[in-house]
Order: sequence, then C-alpha cells, then structure tokens
Amino acid sequence: MVTNMKSLEELKAIREKMQSQIGLRAEGDTQTRVVVGMATCGIASGARPVLTAFSTLVQEKNLTDKVSVTQTGCIGLCQYEPIVEVMEPGKEKVTYIKMDAEKVAEVVERHLIGGHVVEAYTLNSVDIK
Repeated sequence: MVTNMKSLEELKAIREKMQSQIGLRAEGDTQTRVVVGMATCGIASGARPVLTAFSTLVQEKNLTDKVSVTQTGCIGLCQYEPIVEVMEPGKEKVTYIKMDAEKVAEVVERHLIGGHVVEAYTLNSVDIK
C-alpha cells in the first residue's frame, strides 16, 4: 500500500508552484515585464485601452522578444489608476500612474526603447502624505 498519496489540495499546490517556476524561467532574466492593473478600479479608470496600447505598440515596435505585457489584479493604489508597473532585470520597479494611450506611447518610446524613465508619470512624482 502506498502511504505517500497526496491530497488533491497538495497536488494543486505543487502544480501551481511548478507552473510559476516554469513561467519565470520562460520569461528569463533578460525580459522586461510590463504589468497593467486590471482590477475593477483600474478597468473603470481606463486600464483596458492602456493594456491594449502597450500590447499593440510592443508588437508594432518588434519588442516581443524583450518585453512581455501582462495584467494583474488590484495593485492597491486605486486613486492613481490606471497603474502600470515596469520591471526590468536588475533595476528597481517603476510604477506609472494615471496612464492613458498617449502616455503609453511616450513610455514605450522613452523608457522601453530609449531606457529613460518618464519621471513625470511615475508614482514618485506625486507628493503622498
């Protein structure tokens, strides 16, 4: 008799852990991640066109081998939606706030292609009290 039988919950947990590791390896340490907050507050504030603009521009500019565009749930800063986080290997995360399609175009050109953070659109540009 086998005594090491796993419960369904344990198997699901193992599966999720392994899939997340595979996903991280697939993206690699050289790929920039652009993550758009798509919780209810983000969608209500216009996150869907922001996600679409990033996806379209990354494809049009042939950046798909260097940049992945994904979505996430609540980032926790509803008053600053739509929010976009840019995570580059070896660098601090950059959080862009109150994004729209025009700002996306500038962030793609200046940050993703040119390597310069667009400070005026970042969370750091706001005086948080």
